[in-house]
Amino acid sequence: MGRKPHVIVVPYPAQGHVAPLMKLAYNLADHGIKVTFVNTESIHVKLMSAMSEKFKEGIPISLVSVPEGLDGEDTRAFLERAPSSMPLLLQNLIENINESNIDDQVTHVIADVTAEWALEAAKKMGIELAAFVPCGVATLAFVLHAHRLTEAGIIDDYGVPMKDEPISLSNSIPAWKKNELAWSFPGNPESEKFLFLNSVLTATENVKISDWLLVNSFYELEPSACDLIPNILPIGPLFASDHLGTFAGNFCAEDSTCLNWLDQQPPRSVIYAGFGSTRACDQQQFNELALGLEMVGQPFLWVVRSNFTNGIVEFPDGFLERVEKHGKIVEWAPQEKALAHPSTACFFSHCGWNSILEGISQGVPFLCWPYFADQFHNRNYMCETWKIGLELIPDENGIVTRHEIKTKLEKLLSDKDIEANSLKLKEMAGKSTSEGGSSFNNLTSFIEQMKQQDV
Repeated sequence: MGRKPHVIVVPYPAQGHVAPLMKLAYNLADHGIKVTFVNTESIHVKLMSAMSEKFKEGIPISLVSVPEGLDGEDTRAFLERAPSSMPLLLQNLIENINESNIDDQVTHVIADVTAEWALEAAKKMGIELAAFVPCGVATLAFVLHAHRLTEAGIIDDYGVPMKDEPISLSNSIPAWKKNELAWSFPGNPESEKFLFLNSVLTATENVKISDWLLVNSFYELEPSACDLIPNILPIGPLFASDHLGTFAGNFCAEDSTCLNWLDQQPPRSVIYAGFGSTRACDQQQFNELALGLEMVGQPFLWVVRSNFTNGIVEFPDGFLERVEKHGKIVEWAPQEKALAHPSTACFFSHCGWNSILEGISQGVPFLCWPYFADQFHNRNYMCETWKIGLELIPDENGIVTRHEIKTKLEKLLSDKDIEANSLKLKEMAGKSTSEGGSSFNNLTSFIEQMKQQDV
C-alpha cells in the first residue's frame, strides 16, 4: 500500500496569488491528497481573521505559517530578504513535519512561480516540485522571453523599453505596448524595475528547475500562448470548493448580505463592480466612479475596500442617499457567487486574471479598467481577441470620467455580440473542467503522477 501524497503549497504573499493556490489546494484535498498550506505570518493572520469559527473546524487542508522575519508588512523588504531567509524556514518546517510522523512525509511542493525561496528549498531537499502560475499563459510566455528581449535591445537590464513600438510573440496574441508590459506600474518607475528584477527574472529560473508547470487557465482560451510553452499544464479555471459555503482564500471577510440583495433584483440587471485587492484611486477618480455608476440608473453591487482611496473613503455628497434603493456597497464580496447570480449583468473589473476567469466561467461581459502589470494585456485579450468586453478611455488628465463610465456601461449592456461571445467562452470553460475536458485531464494526470510516485 503506497503512502498518501503530502503536498506543501506555498503562495506568494498577496491576495491574487493566495486565492488560486487555495482553490488548487481544495481540489487536491478532494482527490484524497493531504495538503499543508504555508503562508507568511501576516498573511496567515489575515486569512484566519476572515474565517468563521465553524469554517476553521471543517476546512479540508492544514493552514500553517512561517515568520517573515520582519516587522509590519513591507512587501519590498520581504522580497529583498526572502531569498536568504525563507528557504531555511521552509526547510525547517518540512523537516519538522517529516520527523513528527514517519507515515506523513512531505512528498511534493507546489509553489508560486515567483516564490523562488520555496522552489529552491524543495529542490535542495530532493522533493518533487511544481511551479504554479497565477497569471495567464500569454503573460508567462512574455516573462519567459524577457532575457531575449534584453539581448535584442528591446528592453534594458531593468525591463525599461528601449524602443517605442509594440512587442509581439504571435499574430494571434495581442502585442504588448511600451507602457503596458507585464511588469508595468504607471507613474512608479522604481516599482517597475523592482518588479522586473525580483519577479520576472526569477520566474524564468524557477520554471527551469520545476518538475511540473501548472497554470490557472485552459488551453482553448489561449492556444497560441500554450503552444509557446510545450511543458505547460493548464488546469483552470480553478473554483473554490463549496465545502462550508465560504472560501478560505480571502484576506477580508465576505459580506454575504449582497447575495440576499441580488435575490431581489431583476434578472441580468446588476452591474457588479469589483477592482481587486490592490487598486487605489484618488478622491477625484473615486467621485467620478461613484457618479458614473449612479448615472446609469441600474442596480449595482460595488466592492469598496477600506483602502480603496488614498485616504478615508468619502462618497460624493448625497450619493449614498440617492442610490439607497438600487445600489449595494460592501467591503468584500463572495465574488464567484455574485458573478454566478442570475441578476448579474456585467463585471466592471480591474482585469486581474482571477477575476477574468471567474467572469468568463459565468459568461458575463466586462467593462475593463486595468491598473498595472498583466492587467493591461488581459484587457487587450478581452476586448480585441475574445471580444467579451469594452475598455474605458481616460481623458487628457488621466481621469476616467463619469460620462465615459455611463456611456460604456450602457453600450456594453446592449451589445448582443459581446453577450454571445461571453456565453461561448462560458461553455468552453465549462467543457475544459468537465470530465474529458483539457483542464480536467491535465489535473487528473498531475494527481495520478503524484500518487504513482509514492507507491
